[in-house]
Amino acid sequence: MTRSFLFPQDQADAQTTRLIATAAERTGFMKGEPGTARAGWYRTGGDNSVVLAELHAALVATYPKAGPAFWAVRMWTNLIWQPAYLAVIAAHLHGGVPDLAGLTQRRRGIYVDGYRLPPGPQSSGPVETMIDTAGEQLKAMAAQMLIEVNSLVKLKPLPARRLFADRMLTLMVWLGQKRHDLGPDELRAYSDRWLAVLGLTGQGDLEAVAVPDGRELLIVKRKGCCLDYLIDPDRYCATCPKQDHAVRVARQVSNALAEMG
Repeated sequence: MTRSFLFPQDQADAQTTRLIATAAERTGFMKGEPGTARAGWYRTGGDNSVVLAELHAALVATYPKAGPAFWAVRMWTNLIWQPAYLAVIAAHLHGGVPDLAGLTQRRRGIYVDGYRLPPGPQSSGPVETMIDTAGEQLKAMAAQMLIEVNSLVKLKPLPARRLFADRMLTLMVWLGQKRHDLGPDELRAYSDRWLAVLGLTGQGDLEAVAVPDGRELLIVKRKGCCLDYLIDPDRYCATCPKQDHAVRVARQVSNALAEMG
């Protein structure tokens, strides 16, 4: 695969800052800053024994009755959400992919929320090339993250892959809300490419739904379960595969139309 560098090294600080600012602006919640890890932060493949033990202990203390499967899922989804968001934003909204391996993440109680990204050159090219570049990095990070989660609590590869696919599919729906120039066919093609490079093909999909005004909306058809019902038995997520199909579709369509205004 051919890669080109969008920015020379002497512009790395400015472009890293721009990516972080784009992520904050387009999400309204991503809290990042340029730089290397601070003490006690998580870095994929580093010595994360303390920060992961603290995260696990916080989950156990907060949700003592939820059980090990829930704690494992929450650790996993906490670790992957920021890298996944940043990868999609970099490829589709920013126009350059950084070295995601340098990403470090902060724990706040039962959440991983906040990150730092060292300045460095960014790869560019066609969107498909940037998906491949970011996807290769994400796949390697996720494999290491799963090993680290399993050092504390058991999470099998299949549910981990399905939850990872859920995150990427949800991000493709989110991307369609941020970029109205992308039609359903383009979003499906991007989604298929992300899942393929990540080794997640078949672990979930996008489902087309026609709405009364004639538009076609894409919603998530997921296979994985986040197990949140273990802490709130009376409420399922909008995309939860445990609920009736018609209810799942109606809830997602309602949410999508609300986001579109």
